[in-house]
Amino acid sequence: MRVDVLSREYPPEVYGGAGVHVAELVRALRARSDVEARVHAFGAVRDEPLTSSYADLSELSGANAALRTLGVDLAIADGCAGTELVHSHTWYANFAGHLASLLHGVPHVVSAHSLEPLRPWKAEQLGGGYAISSYVEKTSYEAAAAVIAVSAAMRDDVLASYPSVDPARVHVVHNGIDTADWSPIVDPDRVRELGVDPDRPSVVFVGRITRQKGLPLFLRACAELPPEVQVVLCAGAPDTPEIMAEVEGLVASLRAGRDGVVWIAEMLPRPDVVALLTAATVFACPSIYEPLGIVNLEAMACETAVVATATGGIPEVVVHGETGRLVPILQASDGTGTPLDPDQYVADFAEALIQVVSDPERAAEMGRAGRSRAIASFSWGAIAEHTVDVYRSVL
Repeated sequence: MRVDVLSREYPPEVYGGAGVHVAELVRALRARSDVEARVHAFGAVRDEPLTSSYADLSELSGANAALRTLGVDLAIADGCAGTELVHSHTWYANFAGHLASLLHGVPHVVSAHSLEPLRPWKAEQLGGGYAISSYVEKTSYEAAAAVIAVSAAMRDDVLASYPSVDPARVHVVHNGIDTADWSPIVDPDRVRELGVDPDRPSVVFVGRITRQKGLPLFLRACAELPPEVQVVLCAGAPDTPEIMAEVEGLVASLRAGRDGVVWIAEMLPRPDVVALLTAATVFACPSIYEPLGIVNLEAMACETAVVATATGGIPEVVVHGETGRLVPILQASDGTGTPLDPDQYVADFAEALIQVVSDPERAAEMGRAGRSRAIASFSWGAIAEHTVDVYRSVL
């Protein structure tokens, strides 16, 4: 079976959970004898067999970012000739999948990693392009032969956002984790080189600077942490100058009242992230929108306890009281996920962090339980098998 996987992100150009998912899924598919997985990705030329790369069209160099995306999608759709099925990831590649399906007469499978109606803040980032991305996603989902949701919560969101989609066409296949690549690395010297004291407790955040990830709320919560606890931010790629300025102000305020606030803005290689997670007492995921939260799986695989928002698919990954703590949240129903009482949410998140960092032995137990859960329930081999089952159902 030839399957063409379409994605904006693909190594080495990966900046989010969807890109990690695509890379790992393709690797698992290529390990099978019954699938020929070809990749069509945005960006510079990649030296990898069965992988094609597509740069922005020069004719659209000054256009809105959404229009530049559609230009790449046209080229990808043409490049899928000869395939038996196309599988697209995120709205960036959905249009390519939709057109390839029409052009070549093959089924189109869409993976739902996030949904445009639930990310209205992207209008800040894309301007009028947000209307285009929303149109592309809606059109693609409604026409797709199958939709793969990365969590049961995401499946519910898909059906609520696009009620004309037949529920029988929406399947749940969780994100996965490679527990060989993501496993504890004890490297105190490297951790010190990165500016963190491995002998002090630490709370680590890893993620993009976007409304979705809840970083400003987390920084407010950190003001309540005991003074010996370090706050480590692996945070970059801001969506807008406005949210970057907000985060910079909150970090400056935090540093004015405590030491041990470390901000690493550049994207670190995986071994460095793993070393920081291994040394951490707790990993924090304050997201207000998270279809599943692969970053929580990464932390769990590194034997790190997790404190995360009880939203989206996160409760399908983090087991409250066993692998970490879930923080309740009451959210606006307008698609933003904004906390209805942000002060209460910040206080609750701070309390959960304090409970975990104040009991390092219990935190270590949670970390070990998290790795066991990651191995047992989220292997990529099993996820590839479920994905191929979806492919077969539409061929």
